[in-house]
Amino acid sequence: MFTILQANLDDFEVLLNKPTTSSPTQINKKRWHMAVIIIYCSRAFSSLPTPRNKTKTSPVSSNRVIDIDVIEPHPCFPIIDQLSLTQLVKEKNLIQLVRFHGVEGIASALKTNLDRGIAGDYEDISFRNEAFGVNMYKSPPTKGLFHFVWEAFRDPTIFILLVCATLSLGFGIKEHGAKEGWYDGGSIFVAVFLVIAVSALSNFRQNRQFVKLSKVSNNIPVDVVRNGRRQQVSIFDVVVGDVVCLKIGDQAIRTYIKESSGLRPLDGGITLYNVPADGLFIGGHSLLVDESSMTGESDHVDINSSQNPFLFSGTKVVDGVGRMLVTSVGMNTTWGSMMSTISRDSNEQTPLQARLNKLTSSIGKVGLSVAFLVLVVLLVRYFTGNTKDENGNTEFNGSKTKSDDIINSVVGIIAAVVTIVVVAIPEGLPLAVTLTLAYSMKRMMANQAMVRKLSACETMGSTTTICTDKTGTLTLNQMKVTKFWLGRESMEERGFTSIAVNVLELLHQGVGLNTTGSVYKSTSEAEFEFSGSPTEKAILSWAVLELNMDGDKLMQSCQILHFEAFNSMKKMSGVTMRKKGESMINVHWKGAAEMILEMCSNYYDFSGKIKPIDDVERKKFGQIIQGMAAGSLRCIAFAHKQIPEEENEVEEKCRNMKNKGFTLLGLIGLKDPCRPGVKKAVEDCQYAGVNIKMITGDNVFTAKAIATECGILRHNQDIKGVVVEGVEFRNYTPEERMEKVDKICVMARSSPFDKLLMVQCLKQKGHVVAVTGDGTNDAPALKEADIGLSMGIQGTEVAKESSDIVILDDNFGSVATVLRWGRCVYNNIQKFIQFQLTVNVAALTINFVAAVSAGEVPLSAVQLLWVNLIMDTLGALALATEKPTKELMEKPPVGRTKPLITNIMWRNLLSQAFYQIAVLLTLQFKGESIFKVSGNVNDTLIFNTFVLCQVFNEFNARKLEKKNVFEGIHKNKLFLGIIGVTIGLQVLMVEFLNKFADTDRLNWWQWGICIGIAAVSWPIGWLVKCIPVPEKPFFSYLKWRN
Repeated sequence: MFTILQANLDDFEVLLNKPTTSSPTQINKKRWHMAVIIIYCSRAFSSLPTPRNKTKTSPVSSNRVIDIDVIEPHPCFPIIDQLSLTQLVKEKNLIQLVRFHGVEGIASALKTNLDRGIAGDYEDISFRNEAFGVNMYKSPPTKGLFHFVWEAFRDPTIFILLVCATLSLGFGIKEHGAKEGWYDGGSIFVAVFLVIAVSALSNFRQNRQFVKLSKVSNNIPVDVVRNGRRQQVSIFDVVVGDVVCLKIGDQAIRTYIKESSGLRPLDGGITLYNVPADGLFIGGHSLLVDESSMTGESDHVDINSSQNPFLFSGTKVVDGVGRMLVTSVGMNTTWGSMMSTISRDSNEQTPLQARLNKLTSSIGKVGLSVAFLVLVVLLVRYFTGNTKDENGNTEFNGSKTKSDDIINSVVGIIAAVVTIVVVAIPEGLPLAVTLTLAYSMKRMMANQAMVRKLSACETMGSTTTICTDKTGTLTLNQMKVTKFWLGRESMEERGFTSIAVNVLELLHQGVGLNTTGSVYKSTSEAEFEFSGSPTEKAILSWAVLELNMDGDKLMQSCQILHFEAFNSMKKMSGVTMRKKGESMINVHWKGAAEMILEMCSNYYDFSGKIKPIDDVERKKFGQIIQGMAAGSLRCIAFAHKQIPEEENEVEEKCRNMKNKGFTLLGLIGLKDPCRPGVKKAVEDCQYAGVNIKMITGDNVFTAKAIATECGILRHNQDIKGVVVEGVEFRNYTPEERMEKVDKICVMARSSPFDKLLMVQCLKQKGHVVAVTGDGTNDAPALKEADIGLSMGIQGTEVAKESSDIVILDDNFGSVATVLRWGRCVYNNIQKFIQFQLTVNVAALTINFVAAVSAGEVPLSAVQLLWVNLIMDTLGALALATEKPTKELMEKPPVGRTKPLITNIMWRNLLSQAFYQIAVLLTLQFKGESIFKVSGNVNDTLIFNTFVLCQVFNEFNARKLEKKNVFEGIHKNKLFLGIIGVTIGLQVLMVEFLNKFADTDRLNWWQWGICIGIAAVSWPIGWLVKCIPVPEKPFFSYLKWRN
């Protein structure tokens, strides 16, 4: 119940801020606030004349008023309500936060322990969902089948056909009676409605399928603390009161729309960049967020406890680590309320669909021109008395001809002409693209690749270069510490007891405090659980299990003063801390070994003594690092420095943390084994003419070792110009980069900018570039690339949002599969184009020549609509669902410049079209005399032969270049089924639906003639494929692009 109350604000503030004689406790303060609110609420209620009138306010005389929304609180959370929480964060109201006694007071009201989180049991979650809502909200219903039926009706050609059918039906019934006169008009009606039904059902099914596929990408994990344990939960399960762990790249909570068919992102399919809903900052270090999605400001915002503890949905973490208390989810978030009124229609058009629409438009213009000429010729012949009816009588005899007969004849001519346009316009092309994309998306999901953007399916087939990350893509991302050097001594065979106590303590501090991971153990008998990145988990596991580190004891005995999280630019992380009760401050750094080594001027030896690092020692440490790197190990170093407290002033913090004079604590090598089968996948891509480039943050020696192991580099290969470091590539002049970029196979010690720079250079050189990545640092390159491939398991949400395809198993082998399917999509579209253009060319030519010479079209409106149905829907289903073959990976990539219709396709389609034109025109003019049949039977022979030619030509279209068109046909059950259905329906049209289809029944001999003529297309297709064609596109000579 909402009631608007009016109170004297001055009096209200005086009461709230009135000093007391004794110092009240926190509970007493809360009671004071509640008492004042209750008193004023009671006054307002008592002043209302009737309980029904909820809009009247108490007549308190004042020049300043305040409107208070009083919401009945949930019994489990009596102290706070959702409106207060929403307004607190939305308005960034620090005063109100103080009145609630800070984040601790809010947490107390929400029954959240800031260290242990919420209880997290079923009852607790249910109460929170009931009180504060869930992380989704309802939207208007999805598009139903009727919407797609209406879309199909809006096609102009369909509308014209329906008008013609209506006129034909009316005049037919008037002339021949209801029993006989409905056939012509009714037949067109049935054919048109059949086309509409098939088109609407196809679009409806694809829409539902895409909604289902999007659900997989939407359900992402979020790190929360519940009952003292850090765990991952679904974004849909995050509730108000949750303690969420934040780090770079997190987009932990998003707002979703609940629909009858599933869940989708709030803005219609484009996943939102959201940091954990609306909430309050609990604690952390160096936390920066990007609020550009909310404010439009590009500057990053510093989040801290004192001045800006407010976190909004729709923003993302760009640096640092932290924890937040969730205060609003779903529709109650700032982003949710802002976007709730927005409904976007996500009709994504892929580049290939855009090219096909251009092609369709060009063919349609030709078809309209031909149809107009046919219309003029037929009308002229009719009105000049050059046409005869079925009985051989002249149809138009001037004033002697009834007006009904004239109108009926003209309507018939218009219907035939419009039908020619319907056949000429290849509206089946977009349908074929949709079908093949949807089919390939479904199959790619089964092969561990989830397509987020439709265009990715087709563009992947044109890829010429793949820039891949190393960790988690080529390797398993299952880190394990296998080498440990203390000073210049290898500690492989020795336990932690042999390490000097002072060094061991510093190592514990350097690992346990300088980390974004965590260690959890529920009971003393239970096993340790490690969370964080694979690198952090490996180092924590090593420290706990090998060095006997006690994380809880360490946290209790030490105080963290400042923390700098790892990112790809620094390649290291640091912490400033001190032991409780001591004044000296310790600074710890860990990160890339050679970078840490540069900061060090001393090192601890095996006995715990500090020794200087001179040039000789530095060289020896460099050799140790190179030796580990050459063994495919990632090298991490730890450094330490003590500074007096007075040096650790806030303004000097960064300088003190990064200056020289550190002492090297130790070196570790982490092994990340290559994925099984990755070498074979790399070889497959290289065999397909696709260049593989590895871009990694590891040093040159590790990168070279992994690249050789994966097959990107050959053993004993000259690496000059092939393996470079990021800084070297960055410092090239633009001309040098363009000259050398093709030769580079491995780029080590790269920054996100280096990766982005390489992608830009490759694109400028005309390459179609795919980029794989799993980290936030990969996001710029993933967005810039033609195809962004992110990792589904280890990938951050920022990386996933920047990508086009998510590799669900993080395996490079799946990248090769995606490449194969991409080529298959492109190849299937080309097959269908060849098939459809053959019919277009043949149908247009036959109808035009027949109309000009004989004054009539050999195929009726219903027959042409049936041919159109075979082409558009059944043909698309048959050819768009072919599976990838080995031959696809034996061809060079298509790239950007090759035309959609190749010379090979022109050769194939023109030969088949010319054959069909020659045969059918012969039947049109000489069929009656050759086969001694009547005109109606001859027309049926033409119709039947034309349809069977398309059936046989569908087999030819399966293989654009190979002569054996039957190879692998037994594996495509759908193709065989569609061929069977087409032949069955054709028999039905010819033998049983004579009135409907305007056909006569044929005998066995006549069927044999039709099949024999159509079957000749097979040997013609085989012979034509023996004819070589030039590589230069035919239309390039005319400067015409398809």
